Amino acid sequence: MSFTLPSRIYPVVDAARWVARLGPAGARLIQLRLKDMAADDLRREIRAGVHHARQHGVNLVINDHWRIAIEEGGDFIHLGQEDLDTADLSAIRAAGLRLGISTHSEAELDRALSVAPDYVALGPIWPTMLKKMPWGPQGTERLTVWKRRVGSIPLVAIGGITLARAPECITAGADCVSAVSAFIRMPDPEEQVKAWLAATDQAAALQNQDL
Repeated sequence: MSFTLPSRIYPVVDAARWVARLGPAGARLIQLRLKDMAADDLRREIRAGVHHARQHGVNLVINDHWRIAIEEGGDFIHLGQEDLDTADLSAIRAAGLRLGISTHSEAELDRALSVAPDYVALGPIWPTMLKKMPWGPQGTERLTVWKRRVGSIPLVAIGGITLARAPECITAGADCVSAVSAFIRMPDPEEQVKAWLAATDQAAALQNQDL
């Protein structure tokens, strides 16, 4: 049975309060990516994120911290390749959480597909200044190749994506587009959510007309 992501846009945020802001604006899939926090603060922030997600109909993705996500009732876990070495995938599945995995190369995609993820992320599509990447830009052409490989598994594009670039990713084969700065570092995050939803929905509709 194929799985469909609840949204074509996927904001990544660094604090639970963003879930309370972007959820009412229409974001239905939000990743909470928390770094360099004390254990108690980390749990408190994830718990708050889950609370806001329940209030606003958001599917909350917890980056990396799978144990706390299980205990606090997250909806998804997102793992990088290095996290696959230590995460208990059986425990994640048993808890009913869905699984997303980052990929940057053919070998990483093979590894991701071997554990039957609920979605696969490919990046960076364009250069990104957010974090240092050992991989060069993938380009939208790689999205088309990846989608052919993953088939019905949802494909998320991430890295250097802007509102203007988002439709290009959908047209190339991505099911969903993800970004950090384009949402939480803009002066109008809620309006960005609405604009991204409109742009990606329009791109998907045009793509369907061409099929």
